Amino acid sequence: MLRPYDRIIPEENKMCVGVPMRITSIDGTSAVAEIDGVRREASLMLLAEELVVGDFIIVHAGFAISKLDEEDARQTLEMMREVFHPEDMG
Repeated sequence: MLRPYDRIIPEENKMCVGVPMRITSIDGTSAVAEIDGVRREASLMLLAEELVVGDFIIVHAGFAISKLDEEDARQTLEMMREVFHPEDMG
């Protein structure tokens, strides 16, 4: 199925995006994070700041790449939902 952006963005220029997710569990340097029922494991090794269950992180390619506050996470997710189809987000 072609999506609108498939016609304007060549395959070689497409990229993955980091997704804001809420941490549901932490085990050492690994976390499980969830958004909209989708769970992903993420390494916390790139972040120096302390993280706790309930914090929001940006997950990209299996790594937590930044921490963000709840309001920023919600605004980012709202914008992503306007742009992407559900299958793009999972």
